Amino acid sequence: MSTTLSHLSIRTLDLKATADFYNKTIDLVEGPRPPFQFPGIWLYAGDTSDYANAVLHLIGIDKNDPSGLKAYLGDRDLDSLKGSGAVDHVAFFVTGLEEKINRLNSLGIPFRERSVPLIKLHQLFVDDPNGVVIELNYPAAEKEALDAKAAAH
Repeated sequence: MSTTLSHLSIRTLDLKATADFYNKTIDLVEGPRPPFQFPGIWLYAGDTSDYANAVLHLIGIDKNDPSGLKAYLGDRDLDSLKGSGAVDHVAFFVTGLEEKINRLNSLGIPFRERSVPLIKLHQLFVDDPNGVVIELNYPAAEKEALDAKAAAH
């Protein structure tokens, strides 16, 4: 038996801001989405012609007509949509630490850093527009190279 994570879904009142955040911070791109009876955007990591690469499903909430969403996924209290709820965070393996730090700084997006030497990871934590915590995991060697570069200057 094999198990892999298919995708993460986030309900949001601001589809555009949420999609822009994931595009700018971890380079996910908008791609095809089935014609559900509620607004949404599917974001892909890789080839947008393969639905398996749609790793993030953004679910829009139309306050004026939530019937399609309610019929398909059920109703949720809007107050429960802030933050990560019972889910603490979502993590992605990525590369390009220096570029990401520069990009986050240029966009004015605050982040927190941690290193986990035992498993050779350097982590950045950012909060999306809905308060969901996103963990970006980089090879520790990228952080070491960045530190060496800073020390040389």
